[in-house]
Amino acid sequence: MPVIQITMIEGRTQDQKSAMYREVTDAVQRTLGSPPESVRIIVNEVPRTHFAVAGIAKSESSKT
Repeated sequence: MPVIQITMIEGRTQDQKSAMYREVTDAVQRTLGSPPESVRIIVNEVPRTHFAVAGIAKSESSKT
C-alpha cells in the first residue's frame, strides 16, 4: 500500500487537488503496479506565512 505525502502552499482549488489525486494515483499504478484502491495520498497544506524561499516568506514575495 503506497502512501504518498505531498506538502504544498495552500490556495489550490478542490478541482485542482482532485485532478492531482487522480494523476498521482495513475502514476503510482503505472510505475509500481499498485491497484488504485491501495494508493493513499496525504496532503499537507502550508499557509503562505509558514513557507519561505531564500529567507522570504511566500506571503511577502511577489512571485508565486
